[in-house]
Amino acid sequence: MSTESPRISLSTSSVYPLGTAAGFELAKRTGYDAVEVMVGVDDVSADINAVRALSEAHEIPIASVHAPCLLVTQRVWGTEHWGKLHKAAEMAMTVGADTVVVHPPFRWQREYARGFVKGIAKLEDEYPVTFAVENMYPWRTGNRVFQAYAPGWDPSDFTYKNVTIDFSHAAVARIDTLKLLKNLGERVAHIHLADGTGSAFDEHLVPGRGTQNCGALLEHLVATGFTGNIAVEINTRKAADEAAREADLLEALAYARLHTAPVATKNSDATGA
Repeated sequence: MSTESPRISLSTSSVYPLGTAAGFELAKRTGYDAVEVMVGVDDVSADINAVRALSEAHEIPIASVHAPCLLVTQRVWGTEHWGKLHKAAEMAMTVGADTVVVHPPFRWQREYARGFVKGIAKLEDEYPVTFAVENMYPWRTGNRVFQAYAPGWDPSDFTYKNVTIDFSHAAVARIDTLKLLKNLGERVAHIHLADGTGSAFDEHLVPGRGTQNCGALLEHLVATGFTGNIAVEINTRKAADEAAREADLLEALAYARLHTAPVATKNSDATGA
């Protein structure tokens, strides 16, 4: 059982529509351990030197780099898919991050998808960086379901060495997230902490506001010796003002700290020692 708490970082996507610089500033101000850089949120996020300068200026490390895999970031760092992942590895090594988060390809990216599993394995052999493939979900519209990702949205179906589990994505997929964590075991290298209600939309709620039972999931990770990073990746776009956004970030961090406290500390608290 673990006697140390995992590092809790803040994804810069959590402050959108504010930019990457605001993500670093808010992460430092609210007490996060580190930052995850979502490449493509703004021009600064794709500039390796600018990102490193932000880390140094705010005296907060970068734990992970999220490669530009979203529909809205398809042209960030060019249009060659493997080139983006090489660039993400370059950023990670330059800024001291140990993990690159990557989504599986979209189905229409046929050539990229065909070689994706082997290609990720090759990248992990080439770079001293963890490439953690993220779980996604089927797209749903009414009663229709569309498989948007290839070779598939569920990383447990493939031989990836390292995986990112996003609790909000698991909610959209309507799967048993605890079972997924148990099945993947030590292959779970990275966590995106957010909540969801099982809606067809990727909600990224503050943990504790949905139905994922995020606390139990985090406690399972700690109990089984999880040593990866936990990145808070929540949606604060509807925050009424900056104070409300900061309150959401603080609530998410407090939730993460509570449910990842070292086992020894919890036992001491329970006995009054």
